[in-house]
Amino acid sequence: MGIVETDADRGLLKLNPLFDWTRAAVLDFATKHDIPISDLHARGFASIGCAPCTRAISPGEPERAGRWWWEQEGKTECGLHIRAR
Repeated sequence: MGIVETDADRGLLKLNPLFDWTRAAVLDFATKHDIPISDLHARGFASIGCAPCTRAISPGEPERAGRWWWEQEGKTECGLHIRAR
């Protein structure tokens, strides 16, 4: 992942402004700027998406293990990225 990516299949230019931030840096920024943090994080949800695509992870699991957990390995999208009509 980089700061900017293209998705030619969907005709998208994707911006990832926090791609090189650590989890600690994000938490520090949120705390300093009084940004609300979902209580789901404290309940083991390290990467939060829509309800059917997200589960809490166990200690030691990778952060994204709770996303699309029933799917096979590989890049997965939740359906937010659709072709323009």
